[in-house]
Amino acid sequence: RAQGPAAAAGAACARRNGVLLSFAATGLALGGDRKKALAAEKVTADAVGKARADLAKLIKADVDKGPTLVRLAWHSSGTYEKMSKTGGSGQGTIRFKEELAHGGNAGLDKAVAWLEPLKEANPSISYADLYTLGGVVAIRTLGGPEVPWRAGRVDSMSPSDVTPDGRLPGADNGSYEKDSGHLRDVFYRMGFDDQEIVALSGAHALGRCHADASGFVGKWTPTPTTFNNLYFVVLKNNAWEEGCVKGETCKNHQYRDVEGQQLMMLPTDIALTKDKSFMKWVDKYAGDQQAFFVDFSKAFSKLLENGTKDLYTV
Repeated sequence: RAQGPAAAAGAACARRNGVLLSFAATGLALGGDRKKALAAEKVTADAVGKARADLAKLIKADVDKGPTLVRLAWHSSGTYEKMSKTGGSGQGTIRFKEELAHGGNAGLDKAVAWLEPLKEANPSISYADLYTLGGVVAIRTLGGPEVPWRAGRVDSMSPSDVTPDGRLPGADNGSYEKDSGHLRDVFYRMGFDDQEIVALSGAHALGRCHADASGFVGKWTPTPTTFNNLYFVVLKNNAWEEGCVKGETCKNHQYRDVEGQQLMMLPTDIALTKDKSFMKWVDKYAGDQQAFFVDFSKAFSKLLENGTKDLYTV
């Protein structure tokens, strides 16, 4: 099933199938001259158009893959640290087993494997560009906004470029105050503000958590394969109580809707409603889907470009 891609679901919502790609599977290390040649070769509009079409075809054939591709794009980018200028999507390191082994990336080996045939069919596009483009195409294919995307990421050929584990958000930090503080710590590190934190959290419109993987279980909205503002609508308007969705067993602390007990929220989701600065944006996006789409598009594009250089419009 599809999985939640956004802020607090990083470490929380994934399924591991035990197959991690090795460094050898991603190709042999290239010499310096060849690396420079790759960096100098600009991908064409036709090549990007074909890759977009291939990605859309993959998602339309199985819409449950769409949310996971958003999560892959998110997690490939969400390691960025503005102070050290390390991490981000620029080198495609999430394909290495060392990064896939990070707790927040459990299950993303499947998405990497789904895209391997597309990489073979679109050899001029780097893995880093393909993973980020996959998220952009998934959002649009599932009914969301067009997200500005630029090409030019150059793949690393060494797992030594993988950033340390622990840079992705956690879902439960012990209290509403700690959850809000944790979100700010993670997202401020990447250069985001409170409004952008809430906008990016809206990607929880997509996907679900799995009990046998994370200990959390359930979907955030009634439409987990449609990108819309329902995450904010149900977060604001539904009554929530601690507990697992009906018929399931949860290992971790989470919330369910009181009336139907079919929807879930993570502690960091509920924390958005307990913080005045966050809640004003929850209010806005619950009442204005177009405003959410505009702000999400800007924030997600920024996320995908953090830590990159020499990108260009195709």
